[in-house]
Order: sequence, then structure tokens, then C-alpha cells
Amino acid sequence: MQAPPPIPLSQIAPHARELIRQFRDNGAVSFQDVPPDQARSNYRRGCAANGLPCIDLPQVRDHTLSGEHGAALRLREYRSRPGESTPAILFLHGGGWVVGDLDTHDTLCRLLAHESAATVFALEYRLAPEHPFPAALHDAATALRWLAEQADALAIDMTRLGLAGDSAGGNLAAVLANEASLRPSGCRPCAQALFYPVTDLRCATPSYGRITAGFPLTAASMHWFRTHYVGPSTALDDPRLSPLLARRLSSAPLFLLSCGLDPLADDAIAYAARAVEAGAMLEHHHLPDQPHGILTSAGRNATGRAMAQRAARFLRAMLHRDASE
Repeated sequence: MQAPPPIPLSQIAPHARELIRQFRDNGAVSFQDVPPDQARSNYRRGCAANGLPCIDLPQVRDHTLSGEHGAALRLREYRSRPGESTPAILFLHGGGWVVGDLDTHDTLCRLLAHESAATVFALEYRLAPEHPFPAALHDAATALRWLAEQADALAIDMTRLGLAGDSAGGNLAAVLANEASLRPSGCRPCAQALFYPVTDLRCATPSYGRITAGFPLTAASMHWFRTHYVGPSTALDDPRLSPLLARRLSSAPLFLLSCGLDPLADDAIAYAARAVEAGAMLEHHHLPDQPHGILTSAGRNATGRAMAQRAARFLRAMLHRDASE
């Protein structure tokens, strides 16, 4: 069956339209059209050119964690209130588990730290295909354990923990939150912020059939990411890959952002419904005429900046509320 033509520019939100026009005019070269190293360079350049302005914070510093097999993992701390004990947010960047790093999401993390009044810790986890599943997930769990062990030294309150991430990072954050809900003790988040997350890696919903060309992230892009991240013998219905299929979802309050011009749209909408079934308080923003990735292009897409600010306000409200509420 022939793929549908690209969605006309007139159907794309004005704040995103010029970026998509530029992408198409430059040949619509997407992730799957180049090798992973080139995709990483392209993604870094795009985030640097289109990301949020840099907010100066009183303290930004990098920590080095010891991961599995001797891996050295960088964890960047963004603190807007030095000298105070604050809530903590573990942020996991997007990029299909193949691209992305601390710098691609640096300005977003600065905004979240500044406006949430929490200390944000962003992890540079190992990337596929060099380190396929479950390496990134293991690194995220390592970072969470390290934060709990170092909480006093870091002046953070792990009873006020938030988990956040965009796209593939949203997938990792959702898996951590869901797995925490199954344990009788340990680090449980009291807030989640998932931005257009990957929730079902079977990649089979109708939105995959709608977004096939003309955008940086299409169905073909997702299949390319999946091929690099997941081995051929791994079951795609594993809830560590597809958190939508988990037996039990986290009931922690959830901020969820989904975009209609995104192959992941239907998965995110389904995740919202299941989160409510699990008892989560939900703030869901669905933007039907926006594409994937509006937070890392929020310097040129005012809607992306507004959504980042709304997420930060949500996290601030959830992480600073009284335990009795």
C-alpha cells in the first residue's frame, strides 16, 4: 500500500510550521537516512540552533557515576536554590536511545530547575547500537540508586522525587515509575512528567500510518531507532520496552504532553487512559497540530516553551505540596 503524502504545511501549527518548512526544503534528511554518528551530530546541531535560551543558575555541576561493566556515567546537577534541601527530579533525555546527550537538553533542564524550585539531575546514559537494551534502563536505575545513597550529601529530599523525560527518555522514566510501584519500599516518585513518550514499541497504532514523511520523526525513524535499541530476539511487549503494557502503571501524578503530528501520538493518549485507571492524577495536554520534539525546538516554537513552563509548574506544585494533601 502506498504511503500517504506528507501532511500539508497549512495543517501544522504556525509556531512549528517554519521549522518543518525548513526541514523539507533541506531535503527532509531524518535520523534513518544517515549512520548513527552522523545522526548524533545532526541532532546536536539542531538542538543547539533551535533550543531554549540558556538560563543562568547558581550551581551546575557534573558528577561521575560508576555503572555496570565499569561504565562511567555523567550526571549533571542543576540547582536553583543552593544551600537548601530541595526536591529532586531525575531527567532522562530523548533521542531514540541512539542520539542525544547532556548538552542537547541542557537548556530545557535549566528551565525545569529554575521554575520547579527542585534540583534536576540529567543523566547521560549509554546509547545504542553500541549499548543496546537494557543498558540505558540499567543506567537510569543506577542513577536513581546513586541519588538515594547520596541524598544527604546532595541536599535533596528523595521523598519528593520527580521523574521526567522526553520521547525515549519518557519511556525510561515511565518504566522506572512503573517498576517502583511494584516494590513495597524504595524510591517512589511523587510526580511524573512525560513529554511525547515512547510507550509501546510495537509501533502499530494508526498514528504510525499517518506520520510517514515530511517530519524529522516518522514511522521509519521509529523503526530505525527500535532496530538499534532492541535485539531481534527481544519481545516488544516486554513492559521494560513498552510501559503501556505493564501490569500496573504508576499512580504518581502525571503531566503528559502528546502531539498529534507524531507517530507516538496514539500510544501517549492510550497511556493517559491507563494512568487514570491506575489512580494517577493526570494533566494531559494534547496538541493536535504540533509535531514531535517541540521542547528541544522551543527556542523557535513558543508553544514548546509554554509547555515546558507548564510542566515545571506542575512539578513544582506536586513536589512542594504537603504530604497530607
